[in-house]
Amino acid sequence: MSSDIEPFPAVLELNVGGQAYTTALSTLTKDRDSLLAEIFTGRSESDLAHRDSRGRYFIDRDGQLFRYILDYLRTHKLLLPEDFSETSRLYEEARFYRLAGLMSLLGSSPSPHTNAASNSISSNGTPGKAAGFLTIGYRGTFAFGRDGLADVKFRKVSRILVSGKVSLAREVFGDTLNESRDPDRGQSSRYSARFYLKHIYLEQAFDILAGSGFKFVSCCASGTSSQVGPTETEESKWHHYNEFVFQRP
Repeated sequence: MSSDIEPFPAVLELNVGGQAYTTALSTLTKDRDSLLAEIFTGRSESDLAHRDSRGRYFIDRDGQLFRYILDYLRTHKLLLPEDFSETSRLYEEARFYRLAGLMSLLGSSPSPHTNAASNSISSNGTPGKAAGFLTIGYRGTFAFGRDGLADVKFRKVSRILVSGKVSLAREVFGDTLNESRDPDRGQSSRYSARFYLKHIYLEQAFDILAGSGFKFVSCCASGTSSQVGPTETEESKWHHYNEFVFQRP
């Protein structure tokens, strides 16, 4: 960073992958060999020093895992929940930030630190797969042609919802899972009905579930209709909600 740029403030506001953090400059620069210290002491002109629309320093990395990066910088200890299931991903974050001490605490490589689901054994004796249920739901509308119900044109899905155990949903859907409506609390053993997918393709969700060893066990559906007003379209008249329950035994 050039010398004409103002020094960093003692308290910094960060935007890490969409997650907001406030921390001390002394915390970010505590490990002098880290990438964060290089950036926030002015030794680097990295893009990580750029600001977002609210003036926060933006880092395009995993925002949920950054809390553990900060915890390590504050304490130089590895403080993880007992049911933490993302050790491999945290190791990669530590590698990116060049935190050699944290990498050492996590292990010389991420391979011995598989997540909780992959270490479990399901009830049918299959190693590496956690048993459980996931429910897929979606709200949508139908569009009709000139012949009404006899001429359904297409199914419009507005959002695919995911309900179930947090660790199981993360394991199965990975990067396609949107957790923005359910902030991470560091407890993967809890349950949530606030997840949804980043796409609107039911068949893609079903393919992912089938590939992860899940079987379809049940479903339910409901539909409603309303008076079509002067500003409404025929498509908006018919609404429906459907749920599909999948189980991995």
